[in-house]
Amino acid sequence: MLNISFFNRRRRRGTAYIPRKAKGGRGGIWAAAGSVLAVAVIFTVVNSPAFIGVSAMRREFPIYCVKRDNKAVSLTFDAAWGDEDTGRLIEIFEQYGVRVTFFVVGEWAEKYPESARALREAGHEVMNHSDDHAHFTGLSAAEIAANVNACNNKIEAATGERPTLFRAPYGEYNDNVIKTVKSLGMDTIQWNIDSLDWKGISASEITRRVTEKAEPGSIALFHNAAKHTPEALPAIIEFFMRDGYSIVPVSELLLKGEYTIDHAGKQIPA
Repeated sequence: MLNISFFNRRRRRGTAYIPRKAKGGRGGIWAAAGSVLAVAVIFTVVNSPAFIGVSAMRREFPIYCVKRDNKAVSLTFDAAWGDEDTGRLIEIFEQYGVRVTFFVVGEWAEKYPESARALREAGHEVMNHSDDHAHFTGLSAAEIAANVNACNNKIEAATGERPTLFRAPYGEYNDNVIKTVKSLGMDTIQWNIDSLDWKGISASEITRRVTEKAEPGSIALFHNAAKHTPEALPAIIEFFMRDGYSIVPVSELLLKGEYTIDHAGKQIPA
């Protein structure tokens, strides 16, 4: 294995590494040529796609979707404000016999504990979306842990169950966020289908966006207080049912046992 760190030390001093025997004569010429070749090899390896790929793999990724052989998807709802549609959403899901995942802010669970409890009693997951919808990439590990735990405490107080999944506010994350949440025994969940319902787009547009991008293992993002989401849900649910999909909470979509997460955020069996 090439000693790259030794070479770098020499380079920082402004000199190239040439063995002592390479000071003169034919042996020196060959030694110098060998040094040039070593430098070329180092440059090629460090800048090769394989080396860059290995470096990229060291990054921490949340789970955007899951590699599944069967047709299963998850519908997820972020709840940070408003509660007027919670009862209606529960009725829609009960009508079709499906269970979904709600990522709720701690302050929301504290303000609407009856709604958080109703969601859990109806069979839906109530998971963590931070305590106050802060920008997590600007927080320290200690601040992240405190924020997540505060939200967990409020959800547990309302539902009787402590969350095991986390979704970052605004979808913002970095290595520090993912590692810290993982240290709390929780998985960070993103999405690979964005309904964009928060923009106030029509029910038909929400339906089109979700159904056109669906594939086994998809995680779709909605919001509990978006204007046209309740109107769009029946068509979306019926589409999945006609196409042979099962709609399951995120914890049931995730793989069990050993797995990896690729550069696109797909959870893959190890």
